[in-house]
Amino acid sequence: MSTLVALRPRILRPVAPPPSGVVRLEGAAKQVLESSRGRLTLAAGVFAIAFAVVGMRLVDLALSKPVNDAREFELPRANDAAGYAADRVDIVDRSGALVATSVPTASLYADPRDIKDAREAAKRLKTVLADIKVEDLEPRLAAEGRSFLWIKRNLTPRQQYEINRLGIPGLYFQREDKRIYPHGSLMAHVVGFADIDGKGLGGVEQAIDSKIRGGREPVQLSVDIRLQHIVREELQAAISEFSAIGGGGLVMDARTGEILSMVSLPDFDSNAPGSAPADNRFNRNTLGLYEMGSTFKAFAIAMALDAGTATMRSSFDAREPIKISRFAINDDHAQKRWLTTPEVFKHSSNIGAAKMALEVGAEGQKAFMRKLGMLDPVQLELPELGKPKFPRDWRPINVMTIAFGHGLSVTPTHLASGIATVINGGILRPPTLIKRKEGEPVPGKQVLKPATSDAMRRLMRLVVEDGTGKKAEAPGYWIGGKTGTAEKVSRGGYKKSARLSSFVGAFPIHDPRYVVLVMVDEPKGTKKTHGFATGGWVAAPAVQRIVQRMGPLVGLPPIDETPEIRRLLMVDSQSQPKEKSVAAR
Repeated sequence: MSTLVALRPRILRPVAPPPSGVVRLEGAAKQVLESSRGRLTLAAGVFAIAFAVVGMRLVDLALSKPVNDAREFELPRANDAAGYAADRVDIVDRSGALVATSVPTASLYADPRDIKDAREAAKRLKTVLADIKVEDLEPRLAAEGRSFLWIKRNLTPRQQYEINRLGIPGLYFQREDKRIYPHGSLMAHVVGFADIDGKGLGGVEQAIDSKIRGGREPVQLSVDIRLQHIVREELQAAISEFSAIGGGGLVMDARTGEILSMVSLPDFDSNAPGSAPADNRFNRNTLGLYEMGSTFKAFAIAMALDAGTATMRSSFDAREPIKISRFAINDDHAQKRWLTTPEVFKHSSNIGAAKMALEVGAEGQKAFMRKLGMLDPVQLELPELGKPKFPRDWRPINVMTIAFGHGLSVTPTHLASGIATVINGGILRPPTLIKRKEGEPVPGKQVLKPATSDAMRRLMRLVVEDGTGKKAEAPGYWIGGKTGTAEKVSRGGYKKSARLSSFVGAFPIHDPRYVVLVMVDEPKGTKKTHGFATGGWVAAPAVQRIVQRMGPLVGLPPIDETPEIRRLLMVDSQSQPKEKSVAAR
């Protein structure tokens, strides 16, 4: 039996088309799409978590020490324990130019307890550090009971990198600072140097070590690096020309006592002081003690004028040598006649200077030298300071020889400071290597009468215009000065063939600003100088060149002669003596 079902016809309704560009999926396709979207979301989440983990690990590695080779910059500095902080402040010249600074470096050390194979470690280190010896390092790395061993201090960045690459367990790095001197030897005797632990061992570095080590601001020197270049070049030229063994050069501000240049040759590289001979580290300007010869006649005449035992018109019998026992005092430029005070200075008469000093006497001369600072070490920011040598019993013979620069040994810095006092109005200003602050009063003590200083300026100009210092003349700069030539002291007497030739001058002498000193040690005469190696031939020309080069740098262009300048410097030295001194009689 069949059942009949009535079929209702389907009514088809119109369906709205999908939006443009959109495909509507239905059924199985839709399920596939939903499943893929879920998987993509899960994968993105996994990658995000992975990147987060990697990023956190990188941060962790950057902030924490690696297992093997990066205790670097983590431990306390080794030299802190010794009391010498590595962060020494910079040292700059008077214009701010850098002359000493510190840079961070890594130093290599080992913990022998962590070294697995001492010989293998030493051999592999040798591939990077060529100067180490495997046979020396191996037993040290194998030493039992030790936990710390320096291997190499102040590595270069390349060395540190290469050692890191070796991956040797038990090797570590220590952060330290290395002292660097950008100008090498140029400032060596002024700045000095510091050792590997940051302790000053010479020059300013040692003299004011605590200030450099504990300071916050750079230490500013009085030295001008530009003048230092000039003085060094001209001093070296003089040493080379006259085949000398060394020399010293100074420039000092006569108004403030500031030392603008100090050069001692031979010198050394402050970056490697241990590689230089001891003689190169010797500062001739502050540690060397010399009899400065006829430059001391400036003090003898200033002393007599200041004491009133002589005037510019006084005269002295220089016709015959002064005989003392089996010795005699002679003149190198003998005039064999009576000489006025200006003539004694112009002709550099030993006889005249000796007789002038005798009128002042031993006690007076000793007191004069003491108040000029000639009997005590110079007070200067350096550890290398020589103590003057003078007679224990100051007898008449000593009075005479000291008057022309024999029998009293001082440093060139003593001489420069004394001449500054003689020409600056008679005020003794302590020399310094530290720049004085603007506006602060300059320390000083009046030790000579202003009238004495005025007379000495005239006499020093006379020496350059018409005396032994003619070769120091630099037109327009009005240099005044005094030559000096002395036989060097040796055991039991003097070395006839070994001289110290010098010239100390000031400019402009009518209104003194700067003192310039050049000293050449054991020069030899040349064909050009007719065999002479005196201060006038050797040192005076060097001073001339220094003044000509430094004048424009310090703002002092050449000055034409004026009636006022001529009046300030005029000396009537041509007239014959009209009165005789007591000593002459």
